Amino acid sequence: MLLVLSPAKSLDFENPLPISSGTQPEFLESAAHLNRILRTLSPEDLSDLMAISPALGELNFQRNLNWTLPFTADNARPAVFAFTGDVYQGLNARTLSTADLDFAQDHVRILSGLYGLLRPLDLIQPYRLEMGTALKAGKFRSLYAFWDKKLALALRELLLTHSRQTLVNLASTEYFRAVDLRALELPVISPVFRDYKNGQYKIISFFAKKARGSMAAYIIKNRIDCPQDILGFDVDGYRYSKTDSTPDNPVFLRKQA
Repeated sequence: MLLVLSPAKSLDFENPLPISSGTQPEFLESAAHLNRILRTLSPEDLSDLMAISPALGELNFQRNLNWTLPFTADNARPAVFAFTGDVYQGLNARTLSTADLDFAQDHVRILSGLYGLLRPLDLIQPYRLEMGTALKAGKFRSLYAFWDKKLALALRELLLTHSRQTLVNLASTEYFRAVDLRALELPVISPVFRDYKNGQYKIISFFAKKARGSMAAYIIKNRIDCPQDILGFDVDGYRYSKTDSTPDNPVFLRKQA
């Protein structure tokens, strides 16, 4: 069993790390190619392309210029400790033991517009490139076209080495669209998290993102390698609802006090 997460726009490259080393991304050559394209864009171009403020356009212009190979512990840091968005608040990587991180390396992948696929301990440098960005890369008109089947085939190759060949999708729709399901050709389970509000259960983005991270931590810490076992997820008040679920979309409900 393997699970996939989205990355985060918010990054931490300042606080001390709990580990001193990391691994190299599988698609680093492709990331370097994309970086060369990004370097040709001005701060104004980046602001227009990504619909971000002039200040963020300038920040990411500098990030693109500073991006350099090789990646080392001095100029990069492991992805799971670099991302700090809602998903990663739920994951709370600093609570993971060395054994947890070893399990995560084999069972977790992070989808990325720039890096393609990342293991939790793969080194990254600061960047911003959301998967839905309409970046033209040579003959490719978007990042979805650029990555094409490469991500699905890499996930398939890894899953075929696992005893349970199921992909658990804990990524956003924007990022999971980059996984070509026809190329993957393996079962996918996409958990759904709903919170009670105004008399009904609904998906609330902030809580759903955090819950995806919490489920990832639950899978890692409990060494779950069987899809059926994720139904026991009960963190932060969520409970599996059999009546609301389908085999491909297990639903977890929470009614906050």
